[in-house]
Amino acid sequence: GVLACAVGDVTAAPLRAAGVEPLVPARWRLGALMRELSDHLVAEPRARVTTSAGELVVRARAAVLDGRVLELAPGPLAVLTRLAAAGGVVVARADLLAALPSAVDDHAVDVAVGRVRAVLPDGVVRTVVKRGYRLETA
Repeated sequence: GVLACAVGDVTAAPLRAAGVEPLVPARWRLGALMRELSDHLVAEPRARVTTSAGELVVRARAAVLDGRVLELAPGPLAVLTRLAAAGGVVVARADLLAALPSAVDDHAVDVAVGRVRAVLPDGVVRTVVKRGYRLETA
C-alpha cells in the first residue's frame, strides 16, 4: 500500500480533494512529519494473520506470534511478511525470491523458509509441491 503524507493543510488539500486522507503532523514542519511517519510505520503492522499456532503480527523489524517475539534476520522476516500478507494463499517461490533482499537464487528461498520454520511451531509453514509455500491459517 501507499501512505500519503503532507507537511500541513495547504499541501494536504489536493490529496483530500482527490479523496486521499494523508498523514499530517500536528506541527507543520518537515521534522515533525518524519517523526509522525516513523511512529506510524513502527506502530502499523505490515501483515496480520491468524495461523494454526495463533495470531501472527509482522511489523517493520519484528514478528510476534501470540505475544512471543520471533527472532528473525531481515531475509527470513521478508519471507514471513510475504507469507503472512498472503493470508494462507500459496506464495510462489519466485515471489518469495523477489521479496528477499539481495537474493540471487532459489537456494536463498530455501534457507529463508528454513529459518522461518525454525522459529515457528511445526506445520505453520506448509510446502505446496511445485507451487510454493503458504501459512497454515486457522
